[in-house]
Amino acid sequence: MVLNKFIPRERRYSIEKSGYKVHDVIIIGAGSVGMATGYYLSKQGVRVLLLDEHDPPHSEGSHHGDTRIIRHAYGEGSYYVELALRSQQLWTELEQEVGATIFTQTGVMNVGLKSSDYIRGVKESAERYELPLEIISADDVKKRWQGWQLPDEYVGCYESTSGVLYSEVAIQVYRDGVLKHGGCIVPNSTIRKVIHEKDNVTVETNIGDYSAKQIIITAGAGTNGVLAHLQTQLPLTTVRKTFSWFKQPDTIYDEGEFPAFACDTDLGMYYGFPNMNGAGVKIGRHDGGYIRDMAKPNLPFGHYTDDEGDVSAFATKFLSPNIVHRKGLPCTYTLTPDHDFIIDYVPGYQRRFIVAAGLSGHGFKFASAIGEALSDLVMEGKSEVDLTPFSINRL
Repeated sequence: MVLNKFIPRERRYSIEKSGYKVHDVIIIGAGSVGMATGYYLSKQGVRVLLLDEHDPPHSEGSHHGDTRIIRHAYGEGSYYVELALRSQQLWTELEQEVGATIFTQTGVMNVGLKSSDYIRGVKESAERYELPLEIISADDVKKRWQGWQLPDEYVGCYESTSGVLYSEVAIQVYRDGVLKHGGCIVPNSTIRKVIHEKDNVTVETNIGDYSAKQIIITAGAGTNGVLAHLQTQLPLTTVRKTFSWFKQPDTIYDEGEFPAFACDTDLGMYYGFPNMNGAGVKIGRHDGGYIRDMAKPNLPFGHYTDDEGDVSAFATKFLSPNIVHRKGLPCTYTLTPDHDFIIDYVPGYQRRFIVAAGLSGHGFKFASAIGEALSDLVMEGKSEVDLTPFSINRL
């Protein structure tokens, strides 16, 4: 089912004043990917409705915490590079369209043992796609950026064209764009029932009942809760994570002086940001964490001693012994078994339902391109970006 076969492009968005509120597409979950999808659909005149259990931008999505890294030479798999490059292009276009600062080119330092699979993947991605990448010895890294103290057996792979996205700003810009182009957003809406009928789908919520020709599920950690209404589940695990800000000992960690970073170390996999806008150095651990029960509130930062202990151990070993922990926040990863995304049609429903899930803690940077791809699936039945690596059937 391709939406543009039965929805004229000239038909603009409206909400019926009686009975069901009828739409072309309902997006369940208006976080990073959901809001981006709504933006690209509404720009094409599609009658789109976004439902969210909270009021985005908010702290329950994958977008909170101010900043996210965007990398191009991808150590997690070269099949992400096409998606990363398209995402970067779309973030730039969005900035130019609205006049907001969404991306800052801080550069990104990828750090790991010379034998690391992650570093090998970074190099392979850069070579395959002819991306600018400097391979720098540990000694030269320390000479160039005084804030690093890398052991000799480590190496740096520096991407000068990569950097940092302002995640919550991006969500707000997309939200404003959805409304500008005639879309509708219903915050604080809880899904009570999803009814698949012959010609459309009805979504019943605490706010009201809505129907549409097609449903896109971008509900993050709540994905399986939505899919339960379709007697469907995906192999997703929700994991409690944390990230922290540190007081820096001097200006060597300031934006413009120090890059964002992703580090595969003997202590674990860590990511971080320079001091941006006076917030301090931000560091999080990408691996590890604790299984989270989504029926309960997230445990506050500090509930586990390693909330602060892990990032502090990394910071004092690889950055500076004088760096001081300031504050931390909890967050949630939604993981697939292989930590790759799911972007596909829900099996058994004649392409009425599309799902994007399991962004596994590294998905925000791709939100623009995934949103465009989901929009393409609705409008054309296919995407220009290859989504094959993210099919449900691989799991």
